[in-house]
Amino acid sequence: MAKEKKQLSKSLRTFFGVGDFGFNLMSNVETYYFNFFLTNVAAFSVGVAGIISSIASLTDACLSWVYGAILNSAKPKKWGRYRSWLVMLPWIVPILYAFQFLKIGDGLLSAVIITVAAVASHVCWNFPYVANVSMINVAASNPDDRIALSSIRAFWNNLGSVLFSYLGLPLATILGGIVGEKNQYAALAFVLGCVMVAGYFAHFKMLDGYEETDAVSTAKKAPAQKTSAGDMVKALFANPPLLALLVADLAKWMIKFVVAGTAMYYFTYVAQNVGMQATYILIANIAGIIGAYISKVIAQKLSTRNTTILTFFVMAAVMIVAYFLRANGMVVIILMSLSQLGYGIAYACTPALYADAVVYSEWKTKKNATGFIMGLQNIPLKVAVLTKAIIISACLAAANFSADIDPAQATEELKSGIGVAFMIVPAAALIVGALLLIVGFRITREDVTRFQKEIDSRKA
Repeated sequence: MAKEKKQLSKSLRTFFGVGDFGFNLMSNVETYYFNFFLTNVAAFSVGVAGIISSIASLTDACLSWVYGAILNSAKPKKWGRYRSWLVMLPWIVPILYAFQFLKIGDGLLSAVIITVAAVASHVCWNFPYVANVSMINVAASNPDDRIALSSIRAFWNNLGSVLFSYLGLPLATILGGIVGEKNQYAALAFVLGCVMVAGYFAHFKMLDGYEETDAVSTAKKAPAQKTSAGDMVKALFANPPLLALLVADLAKWMIKFVVAGTAMYYFTYVAQNVGMQATYILIANIAGIIGAYISKVIAQKLSTRNTTILTFFVMAAVMIVAYFLRANGMVVIILMSLSQLGYGIAYACTPALYADAVVYSEWKTKKNATGFIMGLQNIPLKVAVLTKAIIISACLAAANFSADIDPAQATEELKSGIGVAFMIVPAAALIVGALLLIVGFRITREDVTRFQKEIDSRKA
């Protein structure tokens, strides 16, 4: 008979996500300080800094689908196919990550060391990242369990963003007083990398008993559990809900990156009050935490799919209203923070939707591709990172933006163009994403329950 899954523990329902909290703290060092380090500390030209950053980002994007594929196709390790990776690689990340912020030597040698460290650190942290999100499907017994884990994970992740906004620079300054100012970002990367390691180890302990680890049993099941390249191709292209979700998920990430990247332009040239941006960031981040926290309650009433669709539409409506009221900075802060509350809900719900796609795939193909499918979440994320600059630049160019323009003399054309990038483009993406989920992701909560029962009956 199929072994009945262990019920979610109180520690998982409360603390699953502390690893993502640490991961967010760690990765924000790169988000906020990597380009500054390259130009102002390592003293590379803007062109060289752009090449280093682009090589690292493009390599990361190209490899984004690989991690889940390897997790699914490789032989299960000592503590399970996915759980093992939470302790196998994280420990090396702080070391590699620190080298990403160290200038050793001059010229080409230094650029190569930084680039290699950036690529290697990302490879080493992406395996546990994918394994961690895959464990949502492994540990959960039903759709309610999946949204419970996804919601608390999102809560901790957003809490990491808020904390970094206050902790990042002061901690870097303190560490700089110990190791020297030019090494402060390397020290910050190392220290917060260690926080990530501790968080993932906590996940490893909390998830004990939720994945098969018995040596004899694992050895017997290994051939059936192993997923071939053909199986993974089928898991993707014979899975219409997954294909729709991958495209729709771009909308969520567009809210994060395009909105964040355009905010400074809005408060400088439209609201013409740069000081309001700090208020916006604080309120928006708190709203994201609240959204993640309440997502579980809403999804349990409406289903994860319906919650995501409704959230996308409401966010789009709020952002369109904000565009027409763009001259009022405080009103925009309130409305755009409401959209960030929606981002918190969507961030919590989408991993559960991917987990539903895993169940659908196994029901349809009779092959478990958990790691591969959950790892595909990286693709919309990486695409959004790469396209952010293109979208923002295109909108600014269409509005005839120039850095020489005095904010007080900004034309209505420029203000409108910035508003389009800040509000209209993300809103349009959200509407398209919601429609794709309506048309393409038709898996209901009842369907998932039925699929899972049929899967379990096959294993009995």
